[in-house]
Formats: sequence, C-alpha cells, structure tokens
Amino acid sequence: MTETVNVTQYGMYIDGEWKQSSGGGTIKVINPATEEVIATVPKATREEVKDAIDAAKTAQPKWEDLSPLQRSAYLFKIAEFIEQDRDRLARILTMEQGKPIFESRFEIDGSATNFRYYAEYARRIEGDVLPSDYPRQSIMILKLPIGVVGSITPWNFPSSTVARKIAPALITGNTVVTKPSSNTPLSTIELVKLAERAGLPRGVLNVVTGSGGEVGDEIVTNNDVGLITMTGSTEAGRKIMASASNHVAKLLLELGGKAPLIIWRDADLDWALKCAIWARFWNNGQTCIAAERMYVDSEIKNKFLPAFVEATKRLNIGDPMSPKTDLGPMVSEDERKTSEKYIQKAVEEKDKIIIGGSSMSGVKKGYFLEPTIIEVREQKSPLIQEEIFGPVVPVMEVDDFDQAIELANDSIYGLSSYVFTRDSNRMMKAMYKIRFGECYINQVGPEQFQGAHTGFRQTGIGAEGSRHALDCYTQLKTCYVDWNDHPDLPYLFPYGSKS
Repeated sequence: MTETVNVTQYGMYIDGEWKQSSGGGTIKVINPATEEVIATVPKATREEVKDAIDAAKTAQPKWEDLSPLQRSAYLFKIAEFIEQDRDRLARILTMEQGKPIFESRFEIDGSATNFRYYAEYARRIEGDVLPSDYPRQSIMILKLPIGVVGSITPWNFPSSTVARKIAPALITGNTVVTKPSSNTPLSTIELVKLAERAGLPRGVLNVVTGSGGEVGDEIVTNNDVGLITMTGSTEAGRKIMASASNHVAKLLLELGGKAPLIIWRDADLDWALKCAIWARFWNNGQTCIAAERMYVDSEIKNKFLPAFVEATKRLNIGDPMSPKTDLGPMVSEDERKTSEKYIQKAVEEKDKIIIGGSSMSGVKKGYFLEPTIIEVREQKSPLIQEEIFGPVVPVMEVDDFDQAIELANDSIYGLSSYVFTRDSNRMMKAMYKIRFGECYINQVGPEQFQGAHTGFRQTGIGAEGSRHALDCYTQLKTCYVDWNDHPDLPYLFPYGSKS
C-alpha cells in the first residue's frame, strides 16, 4: 500500500544553515498508511531553539527596512517554486499525513496561494492619518512589525497552515521561528527549503523540530518572541496563554472546533447530502472546520439519514496514493484510539451505531478506521460536546429550527457551522444567531483566503486569513506631529491658557 521510500534524514534550518541536533536526538516520521519509517528529523535542544530565536531577532531590523514591495518579491518566488514542485510536495504530504493524494494537491495549491495572497498586500498595509484637535498638527497611526514571530503548527494541514502563518508574518516585516508537528514535519521543512532557494535572507525564516515540552516551551516563554501563533487544541492553547503571560506576548490562537451541521426540511437534499459527506469526512474528519455533529429536521430524517449512510458506504478507503481513494488512514495510532474511545462511549450510552465502528477488517497495516455514523439521543453526550477529530459523526433529530440553533450554540467551541435551507428568513437567522466565527450556508469549506478564519468562545484569539490577519502580525504606533512655526502659541496647551 502506497509508495515506499528510503529513510531520509532531514535537518533543522537555523540562521541560514541546515543542522542536526547537537544532542544527537532524532524523531521518526511514520507513514500512517504502512506504518513504515520514512524519515527522521532532529530533536532540537532548548539551546538550539534559542539560537533560532536569536538569529530571527538579529535578522529582523534589516528585513523590516526592506519595503513591503521588496519583501513581496520573495513571497511571489516561494509561491512560484511551490507550484513548480506541486506533485512532489503532495506525495510527501500524503506519505507523512495519510490524506488522499488529491487532497494533498489541493492543500499544496493553497500553500502557494497563501504566499501570493499576502504578497499582493505589499501596497495595502495601511495606517491612518487623522486630523488633530489643534491647527497645524497631524496624527499618524502606523502599523509596524512585532519582531520575532513564533509559529507552532498542527499535523492535519502541515503545509497550508504554516504557509498561512509565515506569509502574513513576512510581508509585514517580521521574522519567524516555526515548529511543525512531530507527526508531520516534512512538509514544513520542504517549504523552508523553497524559501531558501528563493533567496530569503539568513535568519528571516527558521525551522526547529522536536517536542512541544522543550521546543514549543522555549518558543512560548522566550522574551524575544513578540507574537506566538498556534493552531492546535484548546487545551494546548490554554497552556500557551499561561506560559506566554510572563512576558505578555501577543497571541494568535486557532483552537478546537465542534462544527454543527443543520439540515432543514426545505433544503436541496441531494446537494446537502454531497456537502455533508465532504464536511464530515474530508481529511478523514481531522479538520478544524469538520462537521462534528449533525442536527437533522425530524420531517426529513427518515429520508436523509439512510441516504447519508448509503453515500458513506460508497466511500473508497485505502491507499492514499491512489486517485480512486476517498479516505486514507488517520495520522497516527493515538488519533485512531481517540476516535475509537468515542465509539465505545456511544456503546456505553446505548446510542445506535448505524454504520462503522471498527478498524478496517483485513487490513494488517495502517491506522485505518471505518467511517462511523451514530444516532445520538442526548445533547450532553460526549460525542456532541467534545471534539472527536476523526471519521465519526453523531446525528441528532430536531423538531424546531430555533431549537437547532440553540443546540448548535451549546458548545464551548465556536469556529465553524453549516446550515442547509432555502428559506431566506432561516438563512438570516443563522447568520446572526449561530454564534460561530464561520457560517457556511448551503455550501461547505474550506475557508477562502479573503475570509477571516476566527471563532467564538474557546476556539481561540484573533483571525487567520484575510486582511484581518495582518492586524495580528503588526503593532499600532500613534505619532503626534506638530509642524507649527511658532511653538509658543497658546493653542498648544490643550487645557487652555496658562493664565
């Protein structure tokens, strides 16, 4: 199953040089479809992370001194190289993460577009010029770089997520130290290789690999890191917030999700069915915006649910390198066990498992899990309340649209949501009453580059993507400028005359 490769030794990139760890430690990268070791990466020491941060700090002033247009030339070149290397990068992504090759190509395209999108902002990083309360004075609000950005990225989208963090950081004049997930470090390293090939000055972009407990902790607690941007679990986000509070670093956190998907009686059910399959099983359900729970109108449940089950049965599960495959393996054995834990909870609560519920029969290797649909009776069920992050979908029946919105909002998370209805009043109600950062009405994701990827409640802080992300990577500075010829005039005293 899937192609095999010789074990490749990758390095870290610190201050323009590729290095192995001085401590000699390495981390094995496993192909989740075959359980074979395909590569090793260094296990960085804390001192090596400090070296990377020092290099970024040293490089930052000269990088900031370039005009945004000069910086954008590097981003355009990186995008060009990604596009030229698309198929090879997609194969590496599939081998380390397990998603089907067509999804990997789609992700690589997104990585290139992220760099192009933010490169195009070179002439649009705008501040403000405001009138003063006093004559012959001006107020100017500038957007300046923060300095060193620490980037911590997940395993589910190891190429596009790091691109979405690096690109806005670089165009705004910051330098970056990035740490990829130990499960999927290769896509990030390959992207950094292309940045080096594009001529990015040394120290501007650095990659360190290793554990969150050592590498991640140094990034989060180092006083020279001005912004920490992380995509991961809400639990990890809480820990970062606590650790970064000592030096009050700025935070950009995209955390957990538990997206509701509401299908109402007046929806185009054929279209809703296709969308529901994609929204739940894209990337094997290992997606922040995946439809983690479904609320189906009781009037159409007996029509829609059997169709959803039959469509799920038709999904091709297997070799992620095959163009015929819809679902590959989960990223790791630990992640598969997590999904199996929720299936077991459904059994304990006597919920109805309609389809799936076990590992793939007859498959001896790979972290495969059958797509599983479970009819859940209680809103308080862990399957409804907790993020599963796998190919397991709980379904509940509802009688009233307002009730569906209320149940949707009953979550500590608030990233994405889906609603299928042709009624304009229900559409508008969903837009304003569903308290989630994204609302897909009669369509599915992924989010588009010009849209703000953000959320309510414990889903995080700030926004990824769109022009709003640039605000997260910049610091406002207000300048009060006096250009009078006679600075002793009375109006210079804001509280009136001195007499």
